[in-house]
Amino acid sequence: MVSDPSRQAAVSPRPPRPRRSEHTRWNRFARFVWGVVWLIMFRPSPSQLHGWRRFLLRLFGAQVGKGVRVYPSSKFWAPWRATLGDFCTVGPGTEVYCVAPITLEPYSNVAQHCYLCTASHDYRKLSKPLITLPITIGRHAWLAAFVFIGPGVTVGEGAVCGGQACVFKDVEPWTVVGGNPATFIKRRELDEGEVPW
Repeated sequence: MVSDPSRQAAVSPRPPRPRRSEHTRWNRFARFVWGVVWLIMFRPSPSQLHGWRRFLLRLFGAQVGKGVRVYPSSKFWAPWRATLGDFCTVGPGTEVYCVAPITLEPYSNVAQHCYLCTASHDYRKLSKPLITLPITIGRHAWLAAFVFIGPGVTVGEGAVCGGQACVFKDVEPWTVVGGNPATFIKRRELDEGEVPW
């Protein structure tokens, strides 16, 4: 009896080959050191000491502007891939998963418990190779509490992502989006006399 090769392949696919880590030894070592510093110097710092946390982030290669407010319970996976513009805010409990670069432009506001995720895996391949794409949060943009931002997303200037929104596509400037997946709700219009500087 002749076996059907296509049927055999469907029943017992070849297992994927193990892949080497995308991260170098230097990367892993630097993240270990940063993790220790975060645990004993960053996380326990009083909430008001934003200058101290700016110093620690700069020490590990982050580009940090003036007046940046970063809360102690926020987490940065690799600070050297983060750019924080003047007077932006990173709220309590926020995860800045910067496997690829993450840029917060000036006056942007990331509220508590947001997740900015620059990495995923290619589900079309059994080995699920790592995919990384940068994230940009535009000037005067606001991510409300518990927002998820996926890899490669740009949130435009002045845009608002409502609480618990899951954002997988770019958000147009000066719009309000919400939901999972996030969809357009309305234009963001400022009150008379409110002019973004």
